[in-house]
Amino acid sequence: MNKLAFYIMNSKGFYVLKNFIDKFGSSSVAYVVSGEDKNIQKDFFKEIKELATKEKIKFFNRFEDITPIEKGFSGYKFAIGWRWLIKDERNLIVFHDSLLPKYRGFAPLVNYLINNENLGGVTALFASSEYDKGNIIAQKSFEINYPIKINEAIQKTEPLYFELVDEIFTNIKNSNELKSIKQNESKATYSLWLNNEDYFIDWSWSAEKIKRFVDAVGYPYDNAKAYLNSEVVKFLDVEIVEDKVVEDRERHIGKVIFIKDGMPIVVCNDGLIGLRDIRDENDNEMFINFRSRFK
Repeated sequence: MNKLAFYIMNSKGFYVLKNFIDKFGSSSVAYVVSGEDKNIQKDFFKEIKELATKEKIKFFNRFEDITPIEKGFSGYKFAIGWRWLIKDERNLIVFHDSLLPKYRGFAPLVNYLINNENLGGVTALFASSEYDKGNIIAQKSFEINYPIKINEAIQKTEPLYFELVDEIFTNIKNSNELKSIKQNESKATYSLWLNNEDYFIDWSWSAEKIKRFVDAVGYPYDNAKAYLNSEVVKFLDVEIVEDKVVEDRERHIGKVIFIKDGMPIVVCNDGLIGLRDIRDENDNEMFINFRSRFK
């Protein structure tokens, strides 16, 4: 019987595993490997582990040495949301959060939204020695309509992941050749990893870009941030506000210009942005005074 091994993380990995088991049965899964991600608020590690355990599927934490398991497994391995090297690349298929060759690398969906892309998607490709450069097996896409928060965008990609997994596994079961095509290197772009510093707002951006940024790094990620009087402020929800003529605007970027119905309105390089929901680092709501400036 054809079996798959899953190297999976986050809600997309959980979604695929659950739907795969529902359709093909737990007997079609050889083993599951997952890992915790401390950079997001909810990483679904616990849910993935509990599902595998409930279905009596072998489960491994990524820190465990599974070299003997990998060497003894000759089937296909599917990597979804995976962030680390898988040493044994035999029959390894990677599922990536972009329409390759654009946005190779890390956090592609986040960068899609920040950059105002109108089409998102998922690519299934064969693993290669250089990340996300392998031959493309298949792709699925969806339209992006703004404003959109990252959690909603993730929910739009999850069914696409499973559709690709379903189609590819069905071909494997039917002994069909998995056809693939080379990527067009002239169209390749790269999306870099994000660290704590990258969650801070660049106040030289327009109000529209700041709005997209706040939405793109919200839950399940760690939220957009800024400094106020040396304290970190988290931005959970903002809105674009009708702009006003601000004298000598460049000198006043980041300052509160109005407080309307309790909502601070901040001067941006281009436009104004209203702070609908801001919190301190302990997730307490914040109420700020008129003479405030974010940096």
